[in-house]
Amino acid sequence: MTPEQPRHLAEALRRRGWLVSAWPWRALVYLVSTVPVAGVIAVGLLVIIGPLLAALNAVWLHGRPPELPILVFLAVGSVSLLALAPLVSFPVAVVERWRLGLVDGRPLPRSPWPGLAARYRTAAGWREVAYLFWLGGFVPVAYWVLLLVVLLDLGMITSPWLAGDAEPVVIWRPIETTGEAVPYAVVGVLLLPVLCYAAGLLAALQAAVARWALAWPVDAAALREVARSRTRLVGVYEAERRRIERDLHDGAQPRLTSLTLQLGLARLDVPEDSPAARPLAVAHDQARGLMVMLRQLVHGIRPQSLTDLGLAGAVRELADAATVAVVVRTDVDGELPELVETTAYFVVSEALGNVARHAGATRAEVRLTRTGGDLVVEVSDDGRGGADPARGTGLTGLADRVAAADGRLLLSSPPGGPTLVRVELPCRP
Repeated sequence: MTPEQPRHLAEALRRRGWLVSAWPWRALVYLVSTVPVAGVIAVGLLVIIGPLLAALNAVWLHGRPPELPILVFLAVGSVSLLALAPLVSFPVAVVERWRLGLVDGRPLPRSPWPGLAARYRTAAGWREVAYLFWLGGFVPVAYWVLLLVVLLDLGMITSPWLAGDAEPVVIWRPIETTGEAVPYAVVGVLLLPVLCYAAGLLAALQAAVARWALAWPVDAAALREVARSRTRLVGVYEAERRRIERDLHDGAQPRLTSLTLQLGLARLDVPEDSPAARPLAVAHDQARGLMVMLRQLVHGIRPQSLTDLGLAGAVRELADAATVAVVVRTDVDGELPELVETTAYFVVSEALGNVARHAGATRAEVRLTRTGGDLVVEVSDDGRGGADPARGTGLTGLADRVAAADGRLLLSSPPGGPTLVRVELPCRP
């Protein structure tokens, strides 16, 4: 795919240049900023859960049923914990959504205060409670383990300077001389990149859990209504476009053609040395140019070749008119929705235009296939590659056109080529 900056830490960890990028520092800031948040939550949970665990432990050690005061204490403590957790988790979730931006650039919907009752009724609210316990329970333990490993590695690295003191340095065994400490120092230096990756993995795991727990579910009914509205708008747009095409083709274009013919006949009747000859010639040329422009406008609304020849024939006509050698392979059976045909035609037209203008290619290939309920359009070339929608090659507008037809556009264009544009269009009637 087109090279782009990773959007989140887990994606950045899979890149080769992770260690020399800004992502390790972003992961470090995320981990360090977690410490006060997780520390406060851990202390709060310890204050509440600690006495409950102590009471349960006392009952377990004595091996007899708990007494009534202990039962009351356990019940009141448990209810208080469940009552307070959804309220405390809301401000924590607000802070964590903001902090998540340090290692994850993907947008996360904000969650306004949904109301007191909704904090106890919705699954999203209880997911935030689960994240609260994760942040105050598992995260401090994982951080302590990472801290101990880091301190051990630092002890190995500094052991040659500490080995000469009166007390021996203890790593796995006592080290009394600098010569004994050097191998440990070398291993410690070699382990530094491993520790960087370990810290990055821990931050990525925490960010993934935070994204799962803090992403409020999108209203599925609202999404369906948006999809229906977009479908209706596209249908109305297509109907209006066809009406404009008919009006131009059947109304304005014949009248403009007639006007051009009348001006041409008038030029024949006017002597060349007449004062009216030159203005008449200019008017005739302008009318002919306007007729060509109008024909192009009508062609841009819905190409006549698409109506006369169908999608496969119209694509072959585009290939014949291209400035590079284009091979067309089609395997399209049955009728296609008009919106799909029009979108596929303009995809091929724009893609071949980009090949001619930007790719420096010697040949291209167009493939049209039906896969399940989708029409798949693929345009490939042997050019220099490196196509990037951000550089204004028409790909952004093409992706918008495809999205309006409820399809998707995929681009593979590594530097040096080849380039492949793949468009998948659902063929719903």
